[in-house]
Amino acid sequence: MSTKKKDATTEQEDTLQSAMELLEKEKNISADVLYDAIEQALTTACEKTFNGRMDNIHVEVDREHCKYRVYADKTIVETDDDVMDPQEDISLREARERHIDGEIGDMVQVDINSRGFGRIATTIAKGVILQKIREEERNSVLSYYSKLEKTVVIGTVERQVAKTYVISLGRSEGVLNEKEQVPGETLRVGDHVKVYILGVHRTPKGGPKIQLSRTHPDMVRRMFEEEVSEIRDGTVEIKSIAREAGSRTKIAVVSNNPNVDPIGACVGLNGARVNTIVDELGGEKIDIVNWDPNPGNFIQNALSPAKIVAVFADPDEKSAKVVVPDYQLSLAIGKEGQNARLAAKLTGYKIDIKNETQAKDTPGFRYEDYVSDDDEEFEYVDENGNPVDQYGNPLDENGNPIVEGEADPEGAEEAPAENEEVSPEEAPEEPSEQE
Repeated sequence: MSTKKKDATTEQEDTLQSAMELLEKEKNISADVLYDAIEQALTTACEKTFNGRMDNIHVEVDREHCKYRVYADKTIVETDDDVMDPQEDISLREARERHIDGEIGDMVQVDINSRGFGRIATTIAKGVILQKIREEERNSVLSYYSKLEKTVVIGTVERQVAKTYVISLGRSEGVLNEKEQVPGETLRVGDHVKVYILGVHRTPKGGPKIQLSRTHPDMVRRMFEEEVSEIRDGTVEIKSIAREAGSRTKIAVVSNNPNVDPIGACVGLNGARVNTIVDELGGEKIDIVNWDPNPGNFIQNALSPAKIVAVFADPDEKSAKVVVPDYQLSLAIGKEGQNARLAAKLTGYKIDIKNETQAKDTPGFRYEDYVSDDDEEFEYVDENGNPVDQYGNPLDENGNPIVEGEADPEGAEEAPAENEEVSPEEAPEEPSEQE
């Protein structure tokens, strides 16, 4: 091979290697896939050129040195007249001209010049490579977003189609359907929003279909994981979440370290952590309560900011009866029943709320079940020996519940939760049972 031909071959190899590296970087496609595409394309071109006769045709790709070779296995015959099939035979004269060592009857490898392929074969080979690149690019994008499923990412509102938003996520687009949008929230083209990747599926064409949500409860969970380092490292754990998107969310947290306050960790200094999440959710109120293994205590915490007289929980039936002071009933139920409804979702219990007057007068709902008889010894005491009910709530010397910080009816409005402002007037005027 002449020096000029060697230089041309080397230049081609360098160009091919540069193109491979560029595709691997920009399209995130592995070099092995690209080499497979080249090998498949050359094989297809050979099939077209030789009418499908590929028994003695071989394609080899040297991936280490970025070289490829196409050759045919041929038998050396004595003269040109003895060549019966040019694809199977080669004369001794031609073998010598090609600098191929061998004698008559030997099987030798004869290089095939891929540049000699016809226009149709070349076009087909090009199409094979491009198709392989497109397929692998779609697979790469699908794999990338499949790993991000059930996480929160930042996207840009690309366009609106009817009541559906198309969100650009960088390498692909996601769809935010109407039912996954926060009620009353309006997004504009160009807005940067956080979205929860609900699911990633392959379309018939092989690309990804990404379903997004801004209403899923786990969106709040992921956002707290991003903002609160104690949740990321496992010191604080989110046990359950109940959410009515755009309005209010309750989350139950517990600390695995007795020296760490779980609510304080989630709220942050001057509310910095929780306020960041509230702002991102458009002002959605967030109540953070302590989780408790005792269902009675947990239900009492979940009904915050209402004061609770007593709770009777049935773990088998997953139901609970709750007694609140007369003036706290509206606060316990919440506006349009929201507080009781979220507490039920948070705890997983069906909750029946009654005030003290209703509890005493309701048949089958004996108020005495919540308090101890005066003549009986106290069954439960706290660590200081003071009487408590079975759920740890303090009792006075007569066995009656003690409500710490109990306010008179005129002061009922001054007992809001840390992240919620609900007054008794906002709830239904007539007391009712809420589940």
